[in-house]
Amino acid sequence: MNQPQSWEARAEEYSLYGFTDMPTIHRRGTVVVTHGEGPYVVDVHGKRYLDANSGLWNMVAGFDHRGLIDAAKAQYERFPGYHAFFGRMSDQTVMLSEKLVEVSPFDSGKVFYTNSGSEANDTMVKMLWFLHRAEGKPQRRKILTRWNAYHGVTAVSASMTGKPYNEVFGLPLPGFIHLTCPHYWRYGEVGESEEQFVARLARELEEVIQREGADTIAGFFAEPVMGAGGVIPPAKGYFQAIQPILKKHGIPLVSDEVICGFGRTGNTWGCQTYGFTPDAIISSKNLTAGFFPMGAVILGPDLAGRVQAAVEAIEEFPHGFTASGHPVGCAVALKAIDVVMNEGLAENVIRLAPRLEENLRRLAQKPNIGEYRGVGFMWALEAVRDKATKTPFEATLSVSERIANTCTDLGLICRPLGQSVVLCPPFILTDGQMDEMFQKLEQALDEVFAEVA
Repeated sequence: MNQPQSWEARAEEYSLYGFTDMPTIHRRGTVVVTHGEGPYVVDVHGKRYLDANSGLWNMVAGFDHRGLIDAAKAQYERFPGYHAFFGRMSDQTVMLSEKLVEVSPFDSGKVFYTNSGSEANDTMVKMLWFLHRAEGKPQRRKILTRWNAYHGVTAVSASMTGKPYNEVFGLPLPGFIHLTCPHYWRYGEVGESEEQFVARLARELEEVIQREGADTIAGFFAEPVMGAGGVIPPAKGYFQAIQPILKKHGIPLVSDEVICGFGRTGNTWGCQTYGFTPDAIISSKNLTAGFFPMGAVILGPDLAGRVQAAVEAIEEFPHGFTASGHPVGCAVALKAIDVVMNEGLAENVIRLAPRLEENLRRLAQKPNIGEYRGVGFMWALEAVRDKATKTPFEATLSVSERIANTCTDLGLICRPLGQSVVLCPPFILTDGQMDEMFQKLEQALDEVFAEVA
């Protein structure tokens, strides 16, 4: 049998791709990378790319941060692996739980570890089901999320995800209800103010609760800013409108901070940026700056006490993962939190975010950019066929994919999401690197729009 020779051919022969446009792969091949240098990655041919996607939102300290590498190496040498079952866990796990509660918006709480954000959201749903059953309300199983939300890829977290592609798996499962996406530019009705839009979404929430029965709803999950939905900040006042409704009906509000957490929005937590305190937080990605796969459920004081009471009643919480609370992951997370909060990364986001927005506002003047949106270090430009009517380009043109591919040719990695192009650069970005990012992005926009407009 003839074996493929090139890296690109070997990748296509033996790898099954996730969330990848296959026509692009067949036409252009895989970009096979070997290492990273600061915010850049380098492929097998030696070409450097400024990664304006931070890997997958998570490599906020770049790809070769010495302190994170040393923290992992030191822990591997000291204690390379363990679990958090049977009343045993590493000292690093204990210290990380203390640190996460300390930096959370909560006065007290408890932490449970997973290997990813998907698993953390899945775990949170199981915790809610477990809790309600223990409190004599086993019918409280329905989960409320929003269309365009992304909460993960397990069967449960994919059911929470309000994206049509999950239909190919026969999802969502029964009992997962998706409400209107709080994207005023796209879903506001003609003549409807932003305030009226928010009031309509609040009424919808109340109507859904009345229709389904509050005593059947386990929880409401929301990203402060929808990430994989296309970087969609909430309409102004959205969380202030919905949280009292949820509280009135005793429905926990879970803030999915897998993307927003640890500085991406300009604050430690996205819920702080948008002025609400949830009942629990889901964390991953920036938790370890991408240097170790880890997720965490951070329970606020009310849920922590109620879950603990449910655990005491049956003498255990029958759930967990082999690598939950992995000592190396916890050591890396402790260092990553320190790096983001104490090495100037969080401050750099605050310093450069206005300049990032200014450049996007300038690019949004182009005839085929309908909207720029975002906060902190997470932004998107939405391409349109007609700016006045917000009419998108024909799907067959794959405009955002073409823009992203042209950027790749120019040595810039950004992400296509629907009709949008997303920028979520590492927190270590410099002024010069931001200039490079926008010069290459603008060149790509001009080339593609000249072809399709």
